[in-house]
Amino acid sequence: MKFFTHLQRHSANEKHLLMAAWSVIGKDGAAGVDGQSCALLEAHVNQTVAELSRLLQTERYAPRPVKRVWIDKLGSNEKRPLGIPTVRDRVVQTALTYVLEPIFERDFAEHSYGFRPGRNAQQAIARVETLLAQGQVWVVDADLKGYFDSIPQDKLLAAVEKKIADGRILRWLEKYLPQGVLDSARDWQPTAQGTPQGAVISPLLANLYLDPLDHLMASQGVEMIRYADDFILCRSEVEAKVALAEVAEWVKEAGLTPG
Repeated sequence: MKFFTHLQRHSANEKHLLMAAWSVIGKDGAAGVDGQSCALLEAHVNQTVAELSRLLQTERYAPRPVKRVWIDKLGSNEKRPLGIPTVRDRVVQTALTYVLEPIFERDFAEHSYGFRPGRNAQQAIARVETLLAQGQVWVVDADLKGYFDSIPQDKLLAAVEKKIADGRILRWLEKYLPQGVLDSARDWQPTAQGTPQGAVISPLLANLYLDPLDHLMASQGVEMIRYADDFILCRSEVEAKVALAEVAEWVKEAGLTPG
């Protein structure tokens, strides 16, 4: 297995950070806990990028807590939490994602579709329809309860370390994961587990953590289609039950909870 080193010099490079900053500005998202807007970032983009580069290169950059807001959950009366990092943190996370994503993407499973470049929900649906047309009509529909917020951070970092050997990148992730959240009452809460929903790098880390499950199912000949933490298995009744048991065991060992 190949280990990647000297990645921090790329993610902390001013040209790299400037590209990330313009990506954040273009999305014009909400301000985080510091109140800084994308418009303010745009007005001082070169100065901000230079400062971020210096802080990252000297390992003095510290992520701020995530602003927590509650949004409607599709198809339910419940609400789900969404984390809004500061604009500066989004720039750093975007730059880091630019570096890490190609490394992990090359080995991600073929039928994982959520939050990946060039992939979407329509492709996942098309794959399900293909399998159904082939007669694989036994379907196991599964998801994970509070997946993003429940990933064990130590196991997630261990998964990153299987390919990334750059100590500065790993130390940044160790700072980022437990950075905490501020809710509407401005009360800080630690984040002892999980990776915040809404953070730029969280989808990549979430896909990374479930990737071994994708490959486990594929190695057993199971057709699993996954979109983030929702997945469907299409087999005969007997094989579907066996696959479901395998998934349940893997989920338990991974420290996660079925939905």
